Amino acid sequence: MRTESGAPAGLLERRGAARTIDGHVVACVASRDSNQFAFATAEGDVVLAARADFADAVAWQVQTVHDGAILCLAPDAAPTGFLTGGDDSTLRRIGADGAVTDLVRGRRWIEHVATWIDAKNTPKSGVIAFASGKQVELRDAAGTETLKVLDHPSTVSGVTFDAKGKRVAASHYNGASMWFVQARVDNPRRLDWKGSHTGIIIHPAGDALVTSMQENELHGWRLADGHNMRMSGYPAKVQSMAFSRTGKWLVTGGADSVVMWPFFGGGPMGKPPVELAGLPGVICRRVACHPVHEIVAAGFADGTILLEDATAQKVLPVRDAGGGAVSALAFSPDGTGLAFGTEDGAIGIVDLAAR
Repeated sequence: MRTESGAPAGLLERRGAARTIDGHVVACVASRDSNQFAFATAEGDVVLAARADFADAVAWQVQTVHDGAILCLAPDAAPTGFLTGGDDSTLRRIGADGAVTDLVRGRRWIEHVATWIDAKNTPKSGVIAFASGKQVELRDAAGTETLKVLDHPSTVSGVTFDAKGKRVAASHYNGASMWFVQARVDNPRRLDWKGSHTGIIIHPAGDALVTSMQENELHGWRLADGHNMRMSGYPAKVQSMAFSRTGKWLVTGGADSVVMWPFFGGGPMGKPPVELAGLPGVICRRVACHPVHEIVAAGFADGTILLEDATAQKVLPVRDAGGGAVSALAFSPDGTGLAFGTEDGAIGIVDLAAR
């Protein structure tokens, strides 16, 4: 793979905007209508950037949303807005205008939140899932009605919906659990594998479920028959993973290159991963897959961000090294924006729209 030559500067300098805020950036996501990005910090602040202001970082709105650290951030189960959970045991909604409302005031940290809405962004179709301790609570899109509370054998470490919103899954110690959202009787499917599982993702076609682990490896299950899939060999813990648009590849960090496991032709078992360009000796910390094209964004421990097109064998520098590690990375659903955050408070947005 080659680096694009002749570029006078990275994409951030040519087509983006950035600023520095106080605090470690723990997450960034786009609203479902692609018209806004949100950045969350470990100090309880949220930064909102509207599409009209993507190129004007000074206009991005900063406000304190939690009394303590924000632990999770997700797009709302609606076309606009966001949800945040924190160590102040609250789940809060942030509107597109920045208005903040309480959905939950509990007794335990709210560490994970996930949402689902149908492809047409029909608000009433949405579902909210949030994890507190060993429980995952499902609520309607408004966030006011509890649909069910799902108990797990240990503290939940990650929550996700499948693409159709029919199943919700959670990772925890010694494996993962899958539940049917609309089931009248809640009998989970337990997927067992000893060890500490730290994150979770479901294949876009619903064919497989994969967890990251405390060890330097991933573990997966083929859902048709429960067959175990082990993906190991990383020099560091995998902190980020994403399926490509078609589900053909599972893209991961955890190495000084971008490691992609094949989920086709019987893979990943028995098939070696493909490695995209990286930085020798510098661990890839965050990855994100473009929602329209087979393009991967990769953020590294030295602050570097690369945009990689495996098909064209091309690498575009987005951001040069400097400052803290990349700790958050996200495309907008329409693929026209890429946002990032770092451990030392740098945040930025790159406009990828055709010109």
